[in-house]
Amino acid sequence: MRLADAAASTTPPASTRLNVVLLCAFIDMLNVGLAVPVLPVLVGEFVQGPAAQALWFGMLTAVFGLMQFIFMPMLGALSDRIGRRPVLMISMAGMSINFLTTAFAPNLASLFIGRLVGGMSAASLAVIAAYASDVSQPEQRARSYGQISAAFGLGFICGPMLGGLLGSIDIRLPFAVAGVLSAINLVYGYLCLPESLPVSRRLTSPWHGANPFTPVLRVLRDARCGAAAWAFLLATFANLLLQTTWVLYTGFRFGWTPRDNGIALFCVGVGAAVVQAGLLSALLRRFGERRLILIGLVAGTLSCLLFGLAPEGWMMYAVMPLHLLAFVVAPTLQSVVSNTSAEQQQGIVMGALQSIGSMGVLIVPLLGAGLLQYATQFASSDWRGGATFFACALLQAVAAAWAFHRLR
Repeated sequence: MRLADAAASTTPPASTRLNVVLLCAFIDMLNVGLAVPVLPVLVGEFVQGPAAQALWFGMLTAVFGLMQFIFMPMLGALSDRIGRRPVLMISMAGMSINFLTTAFAPNLASLFIGRLVGGMSAASLAVIAAYASDVSQPEQRARSYGQISAAFGLGFICGPMLGGLLGSIDIRLPFAVAGVLSAINLVYGYLCLPESLPVSRRLTSPWHGANPFTPVLRVLRDARCGAAAWAFLLATFANLLLQTTWVLYTGFRFGWTPRDNGIALFCVGVGAAVVQAGLLSALLRRFGERRLILIGLVAGTLSCLLFGLAPEGWMMYAVMPLHLLAFVVAPTLQSVVSNTSAEQQQGIVMGALQSIGSMGVLIVPLLGAGLLQYATQFASSDWRGGATFFACALLQAVAAAWAFHRLR
């Protein structure tokens, strides 16, 4: 009997399986968070000037997104055929290689190699979401996706804070620690993570997972879930623009160090975890999916406008509580898409949804780099320096208008 089938034959309760994969998700995002405050600084060791630093950091992020876009639907479809567990093992091994390569990179080309491997193996988002679909009833999926998002948020609580502290010792130390933790995550998953997809529910039809565009276009064109997928695309693009420019923006405008950004991201992570794990279910009961999505998008629009207008660093903290409402959008939209898709295609659908986000990782960093280059010419008191946040607000405003007219 194959190992995956043996794991499935001794199936633990759904809550236990979900808790195990949540821990894997937490460790995965902890490792990503370790790199957030220090990767832009590491890029600065190989280039001259803030404009070049912003450009090459954007290129590195875009390469990662390109690999995700190509391989995420493929690995999501593969998990529908061979199971979630082996694909997650591949992802964890690849992320360990990515971080260790970055930790010992002697030049900019080595950083690109690490990002290529990391993007190719970054199947965890799609496959973990499909895993949650496997072990959750349809009416519980929004809550499960909220728990997954909270696990990622908890990773961002600890990751950037720890990365900032380790980066103050040695700028490469966070990547070495992330590489080791990814290897530990691989061992833990191998020993403790059971398979969630029984053989009877696996796809046996001809495989079309090698083409990343087919599942993405299918989801966007679908009459039932297409509207939610488009709103997810716009909201994800806005969130990625915020994430990929935050560290450089606050460094250029307020003089924040990796430690300062680690503390700020720690605060955001705490708030996001509280909203997604503690409040999401109650908010869904109170407002329903459509109204909650609209509330989150409007809150994100207003908070990004205020972020961009803030002339002092402390004001960023004052705006954070409003921005926390934006964290209800992604898990709620994921639930809408999942519940309108076939049970046998959750891996493909979740892979396509995350690939939509990967298109943002490919496109948005280049946009962010251009906006940052534009913003660096203005003084910290000049409102035009907040161009990246104004773009975030615009994307979320468009998503809110779309959701208002198209989601039912």
